[in-house]
Amino acid sequence: MSDKTRTENEIFKAAQAQGMPTRNVMKDDFGFEIPVEAVPLPSRGVCYPVDSPLYGKETIEIRAMTAREEDILTSKALIKKGTVISHLLKSCMVNKDINPDDMLAGDRNAVMTALRITGYGTDYNVEVDCPACSTRSKQAFNLAELPIKRLETNPIADGSNAFEFTLPITKKVVRFSFLDGHAETNIMVMEERKKKSGLSGENLVTTRLKHAITAIDNVTDKGKIDTFIRNMPARDSLALRRHIDKSEPGIEMKSWMDCPHCLETSEVRLPMGASFFWPDAE
Repeated sequence: MSDKTRTENEIFKAAQAQGMPTRNVMKDDFGFEIPVEAVPLPSRGVCYPVDSPLYGKETIEIRAMTAREEDILTSKALIKKGTVISHLLKSCMVNKDINPDDMLAGDRNAVMTALRITGYGTDYNVEVDCPACSTRSKQAFNLAELPIKRLETNPIADGSNAFEFTLPITKKVVRFSFLDGHAETNIMVMEERKKKSGLSGENLVTTRLKHAITAIDNVTDKGKIDTFIRNMPARDSLALRRHIDKSEPGIEMKSWMDCPHCLETSEVRLPMGASFFWPDAE
């Protein structure tokens, strides 16, 4: 390396250390600044460790989607690995210290919905099955009208993702956590492997419970917990799943539809398929 090049590198490094100003080409040359939005976190940040950048945060700042994020959404490598959503969230978060995989699933869904609105608007046209007659039809939903379900149950300790519930039949005290990005990705990868083997959906209930339950009457051995989950009374399983679903913070991905075939009005769960981020994909 020449003395001149070495000197230039040293000057550049020194300028970086002092916070050398950088030009905002979009703003300075094109007169456009990418919008930044504050998204409410349904968990209110109470389930994260005290040293987490998410601890105690009521909101999180995101930058609106751009063509760069569309590149992420179409990355075959990321789709295959099941990490496309995590990369999308990371790309749009203002605070780069936040790991999207550490976020609760409900908080991730809130951010995803906000990104979809900032990127493509509030209209969500998607095909759904009528609960009354099972006929499939295209419906129009407004994503801005989906209510936020905030966390109302306190964890067993401050800064912990740990909650307890007493099963009605066996009377066992179950300690559980809400699924985060790591768990959601693991489940997705497992389901993809099962699908390739022709076993998709065979044990989805127990799989999610295995990821959620961390202790049963202070028993923390994963093998013993797995055995209990597979053999727990159905009423206990249903009660626990209902309790988790009722308590879990997030976005209520449900809305009402008017069936054009049977004319019934029914509440349906909104699917998050290809058209969620690609309005014209379906």
